[in-house]
Amino acid sequence: MNSSSTPSIVTLQSHILEQQSHFPEASGTLSWVLSALSISAKVIADKVRHARLENVLGSVGSENVQGEVQQKLDVIANEVLLRTLGGREGVAIVASEENEEPVILRDNKGGDRRYCVLFDPLDGSSNLDVCGGVGTIFSILAHDRRADGAQASLLQPGVRQVAAGYVLYGSSTVFVLTLGKGVDMFVLDPGIGAYMRVEQGLRIPTQCKSYSVNEGNRKSFPTGFQRYLDWAQERDYSSRYAGAMVGDVHRILLKGGVFMYPPTRKAPNGKLRLMYEANPMSMIIEQAGGKALCAPGERVLEVRPTDIHQRTPLVLGSAEEVDHVMRHLVEPVR
Repeated sequence: MNSSSTPSIVTLQSHILEQQSHFPEASGTLSWVLSALSISAKVIADKVRHARLENVLGSVGSENVQGEVQQKLDVIANEVLLRTLGGREGVAIVASEENEEPVILRDNKGGDRRYCVLFDPLDGSSNLDVCGGVGTIFSILAHDRRADGAQASLLQPGVRQVAAGYVLYGSSTVFVLTLGKGVDMFVLDPGIGAYMRVEQGLRIPTQCKSYSVNEGNRKSFPTGFQRYLDWAQERDYSSRYAGAMVGDVHRILLKGGVFMYPPTRKAPNGKLRLMYEANPMSMIIEQAGGKALCAPGERVLEVRPTDIHQRTPLVLGSAEEVDHVMRHLVEPVR
C-alpha cells in the first residue's frame, strides 16, 4: 500500500497541539481548556448512554434561571462541566445556562492568559425520555481583566470568541470545533477513548431545499416568517426539526438548509440564548461559509450583549437559504 495515500490518524488532542504550533506566542493554556471540555463530553456521553439504566431521566421538579423545568441530566451535565473546568488553571470564569450568576474560579492575579467558558450543558435534554439526540454547546472568550466584575468580562460580542464548538450525543459522540480558522469534526472512538478527526475544513453547502423550525408556533411567528414558510412549501422544501438545536444545526452544517428560531408572542425577543447558543453556533456556521443573522442585515456575532442570559431570534445556515428568509422578512417575494 502506498503510505502517501493512507490518511493520517489525527486525534482531537494532536489537532489542538498542531493548531497551537501556528501561534508562537501561545502558552498552551487554551489547549488545557479544550482538553477539559473533551473530557467532560466523554463523561456526559457515558451518562447519556446509561440514563435509563441509572434512572436519571425526567425532571428534578425545579426550574433553572431561564424558567425552564430542569431535567436530571441537565443538573448532572452542568456539574460535570463545572468540576472539570474548575480544575484547569487557565479558566477564570465559567457561566452556564443553568446558573443565574457566573462562577469566578480565579481572580485577576497571575501572569498567564485566562479564559471565560460559557456553555449550555445539555441542549434538548427533554429528548432523552424518548432516546432522542442531545448535545453540549460551548463558547470560549479571553478574560477581560479590565472589566468591572465577572458579568462585565463575559459581555463581549460573538466576534471576540476565541473558540466555539458543540458535542452531539447520538448514534456516535461527535465533537465539532472551530478555533477561528475553519471547522473540524471529530468522532469519539470508545475503543481507545480518543476523539478521531473525521472531517477537516468543513464547508456548508450554499443551498439546500430544507428548513428547520418549530412549526407548532407558526401562528405566532411574525408575518415575514409565515410568508417564507408559504414560499418554501410551494417550492417543495422539506421540514426537519429534531427539538434539539445541536441536532438541527449539525444536520444543516453537513447537508445544508436553514435553521430558524423566530420571535413569538410568548417570546418576543426570541427564545435562544445569545451567549450560550446563538454565538457559538453562529461562529461555527460562519467559519464553514454560512450565514447567521438575527434580523435583516444584523449579524448575530456583532450583537453587543447587555446580559449573560440575553435572548435573541436566530436564522442560520446555507448562505443562499438564509438570504431567502431575510428577503421575506423585508417584503413579500413572489
